[in-house]
Amino acid sequence: MSKYSTKFLQVSEPSPHVLHVELGRKPFNAFSLEFWREYGKLFDRLASEALDVRAVLLSSQLPKIFSAGIELGDASIWKDFNSEPARRTIAIRHLILEFQHAIGAPARCPFPVIAAVHGPVIGLGVDIICACDIRYASSDATFAVKEVDIGVAADIGTLAYLPKITGNHSLVRELVYTARSFSAAEADKLGLVSKVVEGGREGVVKAALDLAITIAGKSPIAVAGSKHLISHARDHTIAENLDYTAIWNGGALQTIDGESCLQARKTKETPKFMPLRNVTTKL
Repeated sequence: MSKYSTKFLQVSEPSPHVLHVELGRKPFNAFSLEFWREYGKLFDRLASEALDVRAVLLSSQLPKIFSAGIELGDASIWKDFNSEPARRTIAIRHLILEFQHAIGAPARCPFPVIAAVHGPVIGLGVDIICACDIRYASSDATFAVKEVDIGVAADIGTLAYLPKITGNHSLVRELVYTARSFSAAEADKLGLVSKVVEGGREGVVKAALDLAITIAGKSPIAVAGSKHLISHARDHTIAENLDYTAIWNGGALQTIDGESCLQARKTKETPKFMPLRNVTTKL
């Protein structure tokens, strides 16, 4: 366990430049106020500190579930709200924005974050994986956007991300309006996950870790740039993205990583790359 581990999050380094973040709030990984604040702070810390992280694997420690979503009985969420309607509205908005910022932290990281899910992925669990770069699921995984069943519209990321992830607005709306559970096979068909691994937690974590190790062996300049430009393309027109990419690569193409890749091909050796920043921190 590293110094980055917290009360509900365990962080390890299973392979060089690859971190494994495991959700561990028993019995169901339900997110309390403390838990989601820990989550956001951890990813922001990993992104900002001088670590040579090139890929992160996100999974659940619990053997039968990824996450049951938000902790509905967490009274601490509401205790400080003013009773006057206008002021209460402002306070609730501030809390929602803080919540969105925390759960969206993986999307702000310069390195890819790969979610490996198994068992139920409910409510906030879907928000969490939508903010990750890549999603793998075990064949026993089930998903549900449950917010309408508690009388609200999902507000932490699913409704923003899911239509852009999948492109199937008809099915997205069906799943959101009905809150019905859907299988890993249907998530694959929808485009929510890119791979379904037979079995449960162990198999999907191994498959996702293998992917993380592969990505960690690539140029960190190329991977970080690709992540940034794909996200930009999602939110802009083709013309805007092409123009932005030309500006971005005006600097990025000056990297020495291309030379390292070519040299490694000639010598048939594994290329070695400098970290994105001077490393001064260790796990």
